[in-house]
This record gives sequence, structure tokens and C-alpha cells, in this order.
Amino acid sequence: MDHHVLAMRRVPAPVRRASAILLACAVAACSDALPEAPSLPQYPPPARLVLLEQQWTPEQRRWFHHVSQGTATFGIPYEWFVAVERPEISVLSPGLLRDGDYMAGFGFLASAAGPGINPDGLPIGFARGGEKVNPGDGKAWLNPATGRPMTDIGLTCAACHTGQLDYRGTSIRVEGGPAMIDLGKFRDALGMSIGLTEALPLRFARFADRVLGPGHDEEARQALKTQLAETVARGKQLRALEDAAAPRSVAEGFGRLDALNRIGNEVFALQLGDLANYAPADAPVAFPHLWGTSWFDWVQYNASIEQPMVRNAGEAMGVRALANLTNPGGRLFASTVPVRTLHAIELQIGGQQPGPASGFSGLRAPGWPADILPPIDPVKAARGSGLYQELCAACHGPPPNTAAFWDERRWTQPNQAGERYLRVPVVGLDVIGTDPAQATGLRERRIRAPSHLGLAPDDPGPFPDGTYPFGPALGQVVEKVVTAAYDAESPPVGAAERAVLNGNRPNGIRAPLGYKARPLDGIWATPPYLHNGSVPNLYALLQPAEERPRTFHLGSREFDPVNVGYETGPLEGGFEIITTLPGNRNTGHEFKGPPDAPRERGRIGRGLSHEERMDLIEYLKTL
Repeated sequence: MDHHVLAMRRVPAPVRRASAILLACAVAACSDALPEAPSLPQYPPPARLVLLEQQWTPEQRRWFHHVSQGTATFGIPYEWFVAVERPEISVLSPGLLRDGDYMAGFGFLASAAGPGINPDGLPIGFARGGEKVNPGDGKAWLNPATGRPMTDIGLTCAACHTGQLDYRGTSIRVEGGPAMIDLGKFRDALGMSIGLTEALPLRFARFADRVLGPGHDEEARQALKTQLAETVARGKQLRALEDAAAPRSVAEGFGRLDALNRIGNEVFALQLGDLANYAPADAPVAFPHLWGTSWFDWVQYNASIEQPMVRNAGEAMGVRALANLTNPGGRLFASTVPVRTLHAIELQIGGQQPGPASGFSGLRAPGWPADILPPIDPVKAARGSGLYQELCAACHGPPPNTAAFWDERRWTQPNQAGERYLRVPVVGLDVIGTDPAQATGLRERRIRAPSHLGLAPDDPGPFPDGTYPFGPALGQVVEKVVTAAYDAESPPVGAAERAVLNGNRPNGIRAPLGYKARPLDGIWATPPYLHNGSVPNLYALLQPAEERPRTFHLGSREFDPVNVGYETGPLEGGFEIITTLPGNRNTGHEFKGPPDAPRERGRIGRGLSHEERMDLIEYLKTL
């Protein structure tokens, strides 16, 4: 681990201190020193916003952006979140944390206020949930002034899977595309805001007026103060966990998250209450794009999960949909996971069975907007088509806009529901040569689990020390949570409907040492590249690794339509990715050397001239 510790010294201290997935855990020790608010990029307001045609109606977009997945991500009530101020030191109010201009600095995308689903105009990916429960005693969290229950607030999948590209004053919204948000920086800011609210009397007074109402009495005020102190104490405990893991972690920054490890930490450390299961976040990945995913035979970058319901319920639990994992005397595995909502989200993304006549009927990959971006050169694209067939098709397959894509040999045999799924190849680490951290981490991580969880033996596992392999253990626990949700319905969900909600697929979990090669439709709208976001644009991806940028900055949304990626120059408040760090490596997927060069790890094709790279990029814009 020494090399990892030395490498982490190059990561800025505020980033190393990013908190756990429970966003309230970044609470600062305000009694010792007043923290400095995080530096944020400034995004000029666009002259216009363009919504690309992706087969979603405005109503579907809005619902996806704000529907609750049963999450309580922030550890505080919704009523607190909309009332807390920014983490800036000021005698007067510095403004609210939730203000659109401030939230934009973390990369969150603006969303209009409206009755019902987003009454306070929170950014895309924020959802108001149900009644909030106190984590201490399981009782409703009451407003001390009114005695009424407060409500939860949490993230939805739209926060990480809604992209935006800016080009010369126009913002291009990409539904299902990768977001350019920095959750670590936001965790720090929210924690500082809560800590300052407790520490500074004038700030607390303004907060109390917003939460309790200006006419509240002293008893209600003191009760709110107690709730706030308890929240700060919990946040400091969680912060200590993250600090302990920091020397072995890798900073995530804008557009990336170590999703699988953080889901494991939330489920097996925080909700199970066994802090020995808390692992470092050392395998960050770029937020993947969603179109087509519902019809892949296996999902995740390392093709580790088969069933849509387990995938989506696990994602919800990772951003803190709550489950009873500790009280066997209660309703074990009872949760806030809304299984029918998760299925509805999956249906909206995936649509019905795709085929050569209909194509994909759900969320469609975005087409290159030639009325906004420079038009595609048809001559270059035609030459690039031949290069795609020579260099890309063997792994990524024929493009979805060709008849060859629908060849039945590329799809599974129909299951009992008559559904077929695209066989997405998994390319081994020994061939692709990209950073191995996500694949090896899932294969090697172990967790402790009490007997009341009823984990079945797996191959391998349990190990001689009593630990279980992380992936299979997570799959089993999530399945038990989903089953408990089905059983809790009145009447319980029947077997036939359960199969439909599960996507007509078994709960397959595996940990191959490789990454999948998905179709490249819409790839132009998904920078940065490789699974860990370590390559800034398509041009760099077509270079040998030694010619790729060793460092670059993430955080800008300004699009470069020539090299196809975001602008990556120094950015005030941005994030510098250092590709020499384990977890960040930009090696592999290389085009170099002569066509007859001997096989070499990471080399997947011959070297390309500048003109060939530009031709291939021009063709990729057409997909």
C-alpha cells in the first residue's frame, strides 16, 4: 500500500476528505476552526437550452428527473435541505445552498419548479420522498413547532445519468448521458453548511425561522437545536470513517464515482452496522450512459449483474434507500425501496423488445445536432466507416443503425417471456489493458455478514475466515430486500408479476476480470472515455497511451466538437485527474504499431495517422 499512500499525497486535501455516500457526513468540526467553502467552477448561463429528440416526452423527462427511489441520501429532512445556507462565512445570509446558481457549481443541472414533483425547483436528480424516520429510534422525524412528520430527500438515478454539453452559448441536454457532477465536493459543502448552522447563532436563528416558522417558541427552538446537534455528531462519526479510508482511496472528482464500493459501504458497513466492512473508494468510474442498457445480457462496466431489479434496487440502496438489516425480531429486509417505481423507470428507459423494424423503443441514443455543432463531413465519415469495420466492429459489433446489428446470432435465444438480449462481449484485462481496479476490486473484496442475513454459500465462499465474496453477498441481500418488498404488498405480488418486475431474468452475479464492449451509438455525447474517465476525448482514445494526456481537468461542460470531448484546460474549482494513480490509469485500448506487430497487452489495433483518427471520429459522430 505504500505506493498508494505516496500517490495520494498529490491529491488536494479537501478532496481526500470527501465523505461517505451519506452526504451529511462531511460535517466540519466548526468548534475548532471555521471551514473554507469549496471552490466551484462558474458556468455562464446559456443563451438557450436544446432538448435532443430521444423518444421521451416532456412529461417523461420531468418524471425521470424527480421521481423518488425511496432514498434518504442526505441524512437530513427535505425541510432542512431547502432551508440551510451556503457554507460561506457572512454576517448576513450568504444565500441558500439549494439556490440554482450555487448548485450549478457542483455540476447539477437546473430544473424548473412545478407543483407536485419538484415544488422548490431543485436540480435534476433531487427527489422529495416519504415520511422521514429518525435513525436513532425508527420513529417519524417531527417538526418541533408543528408536530408534523418531515419528509425525506434523496438522489435519483437522473442526478448521475443526465448529461449536458455546452457549445458557444447553447446547452445541449442528453437524457441518460453521463453527468458532470462532483458529489464529493457537494458532500463537503453540505456538511459544512450543517456544521455552520449549528455553530453560528445568527445562522441558526435564520434556519429556525425557515424550518419552524417565525412565530416558533423557545421549546421548539431548543428541540431543533438538539436534532441539529445529533445530526452533526453522526456526521462526524461518518467523516472519521472516510478519513481512515482516505490514504487508500482515489479522488473521484467531476463526472466519476466509485459506485460499487460505495454501495457496498452503505449496505454492509453503514446499514448493517459493521464498520469493518467499510472499504476505500479506489476504483472510480465515469457515469455510464443508459440507452440500450436494458437489453444487454449483462450490465455494469465489468458485466457483473444480470437482473434489472437487483441492479436498480442496489443502486437505490447505495444512495440510501433504507432497509432493515440489523433487527431479526422486526420485519427483516423491510425497506423504502419502491419496486414498482424502479420497474417503471426501467420500462421508460428500455421500452419494449427491440428489433430490426422498431429499433429501440425506449430512450434512444442522441443524434449529432448538426444545427448546433459543426456538420459532419460525409467524405471523412465514409472513410471512417471502413476504419470502424477494420478496427472496432470485432468488439463493439455492427452499429445499431445497420441490419447486421440485429443478426439473431448476436442475441440470446428467447426466454420464457419471449425476450432476447444483446450478447455484449467481455474483453479480458490481459487483452484490453485498461485500469483493472473496478474488475479486480469486485472480484477480491470480502465482507463480514451475520448469520441472520441467511447468505447462502457461494463458490468461492464463505472463506475460512468467515467472510463472503462481496458481489454475490450484495446480490443476495438486495434480492432479499426486493422479495420482502413484494411480500409486503397487499396482496403480495404473485409469481408471474414478480418475474415481470424482475425483467424476466435471474439474479445473476459474477465478477469477470474484464470490461464489456458495448455498442457505440451516441458515443460522441459521453465524454470522458474509458470506464474510469481517464481519457478526455475520442482523439486521445485513438492514440497510444504514451501520447495521451497524463493529467487534465474535469468540470467544464464546454464541448470540443473536433476532438469530441469536454474542454480540459485548467479550471478554477475544477478537478485535475492524474492518470498515473492506480484507479486512474489511462492505459489500454491502444492503436499503435504496424498491423503485423506481435500481440501486446492493451494493443487492440494498428497505429493510426492523424487523418485516420479524424475520419474515424467523423464516422462515430453519425452513430
